[in-house]
Amino acid sequence: MEMGKIDYISLNDIENILYKGEQLSFASNVWDRINRSYDFLKSFSVDRIIYGINTGFGPMAQWRISDEDREALQYNIIRSHSTGAGEPLPDVYVKAAMIARVGTFTQGKSGIHKSIVELLINFINKGITPFIPEHGSVGASGDLVQLAHLALTMIGEGEVFYKGEKRPAGEVMKECGLEPIKMFIREGLSLTNGTSFMTGIGLVNLINAKKLLRFATIASVMMNEIASSYDDFMSEPINAVRRQRGQGIIAEQMREIAKGSKCMLDRKSEMYDKKHTENVFTHKVQPYYSLRCIPQILGPVLETVENVERVLINEVNSACDNPIVDPETEEVYHGGNFHGDYVSFEMDKLKIAVTKMTMLCERQMNYLFHDRINGILPPFVNLGKLGLNYGLQASQFTACSTTAECQTLSNPMYVHSIPNNNDNQDIVSMGTNSALIARRVIDNSFQVIAIHFMAIVQAVDALGYANKLSPLTNRVYKDIRAFFPRFEDDTPKYKDIEKMIIFLKEQSY
Repeated sequence: MEMGKIDYISLNDIENILYKGEQLSFASNVWDRINRSYDFLKSFSVDRIIYGINTGFGPMAQWRISDEDREALQYNIIRSHSTGAGEPLPDVYVKAAMIARVGTFTQGKSGIHKSIVELLINFINKGITPFIPEHGSVGASGDLVQLAHLALTMIGEGEVFYKGEKRPAGEVMKECGLEPIKMFIREGLSLTNGTSFMTGIGLVNLINAKKLLRFATIASVMMNEIASSYDDFMSEPINAVRRQRGQGIIAEQMREIAKGSKCMLDRKSEMYDKKHTENVFTHKVQPYYSLRCIPQILGPVLETVENVERVLINEVNSACDNPIVDPETEEVYHGGNFHGDYVSFEMDKLKIAVTKMTMLCERQMNYLFHDRINGILPPFVNLGKLGLNYGLQASQFTACSTTAECQTLSNPMYVHSIPNNNDNQDIVSMGTNSALIARRVIDNSFQVIAIHFMAIVQAVDALGYANKLSPLTNRVYKDIRAFFPRFEDDTPKYKDIEKMIIFLKEQSY
């Protein structure tokens, strides 16, 4: 994929590389920028003290490194910091992190040799995924530990996943005709210093959160079709006077999804243009909040997701290591672009937003299951014999427990700084932890929304509403019924939940 002269990696570019197998490549001016930065640093660093080139790292920066040890210094930071623990990050998160690392290097502010970027791109394009343990980053000098594990494979050490197998990195590189990188000036430090892993995990979280939001919006329309709600709650006039952008967008999306539905009621024709003499209205004048307040609940979620995208794409297209090597001003700047607060804060906000969305779906599900609340459906949308069969009764347990875990995990990570590194890192972001916890919340949300859609299609069949649904919701209904048929008898549902999760992750409307 040719990025072109704008030199800007978009979310669409990232999705195409991660999920559609497109190749990553850059225009020649990007390589010129990388070479110019390297050439400048090569001459500028002669007889000058520059952090991480002829000094130690972190609190040991006060110790000068002799010229004969400068190459060993770069290898040492990689090997000494390869100390991660826990399960390996799945391939898609590692690949996203590598794209983010390439994005940093292509800014031409790192002073590294172009061979580093070339090898990273080859790893991405050839499907070589370094073994990266989940735990190790405090998100201050960026993702030092995870990035060290990435760098370890690039020097031909460590392990990678290739064609479904975990193998020694050097062996796979030789098989693919690739050479380990060499150290020129500051390649070891630059590879290990930055926010790329929290950003990579965050990018996959973002992609999945956007899918969840779309399905939560579709589910909410289907819920109101099932309940035969009055449709004015999503009208333009009522949402426009609130002056909240996200609310207006969600309401507009709901109107589009519901277009052509024969289930929902028009308040004017049903309530205002007819004379009503009854004292008790059998049909609810206003539905429950979990059906009626969708624009107000999902609006903030939408705006949060949009801001997460803005921050993460900015981060991908930023120089986030240290020092910053700037050939334009002919200076080397020492600072803290590796600090992960931007990403950490957004991941905390994202997991809170996804949890609220999950809570909404769980409450909608409860409406479907609770016959004394909805007044139109059998308990637990049980289409079999009541008492003998149980419908989705037990599936609600899974949804409730998973939602509860999301609620606990939504406590912020961003404010849990612990000083370390001889207090050199005296305030840290915990950005990778924040991204990992957000990932868990998002995975949980897929489970809950999967069960919710199982309940929705059962409810549609219980009422015989399939042909009254809007064209779009009818398509969703039919696509789900293609692999999850109507059921009356009791059968294990864990495989159906897994199939539904795959459907939610792979399908789009």
